[in-house]
Amino acid sequence: MGQYLPIISLTVLAVLFGALSFVASRLLAPRRPSTAKEAPYECGIVPSKEPPERFPVSFFIVAMLFIMFDIEIIFAFPYALEHRALGLYGLLEMVSFSVVFFVAFAYAIARGALDWGPIQKYRRIDDESVYAVTRTTTSTIRRVGTEGRIDEDGEAA
Repeated sequence: MGQYLPIISLTVLAVLFGALSFVASRLLAPRRPSTAKEAPYECGIVPSKEPPERFPVSFFIVAMLFIMFDIEIIFAFPYALEHRALGLYGLLEMVSFSVVFFVAFAYAIARGALDWGPIQKYRRIDDESVYAVTRTTTSTIRRVGTEGRIDEDGEAA
C-alpha cells in the first residue's frame, strides 16, 4: 500500500484543488449578467442569424470511427511488440476487438456515413449535351478570380 501513497495523495490534492477552486469562484466572482456577456463571441463579429443547419449525425459517426482507428492502433502496437508473451489470449483479444470494430465500420459505410456531397446524378454518355460541338472551355469551365487580370489579348477581363 505504501507504494501507492504518492499517487493517492496527488489524486486527493488534485480533487481538493479543483473543488476549492470551483467553490471560491462561485463565492468571489461578481454576478452582473447582461445580454452582451451572454452573447456568443465570434472573433468580434456579432452573429446576425442562427447557423443554417446543424452538423449531420454522420459527421460525428465518422469522427468516432477515427477515434476507434486510433484506439485500435494503440492496442495493436503493444501486441506487436509482446505477442509471444501475450500468447493465444492476446491474439484472441486483438481479433475480437478488430472484428467488432470492422463490423461497426462496415455498417457505417453501408449506411452512407462517408457520402458527404450532394447526390450525384449521372448522365448517359449518349446525351448530346455531353459531346456537343458548342461546348468549349470558356462555356463549361467556371473562371474564378479573373476580374482585373489581363487576358491573352492584353485587355483587362
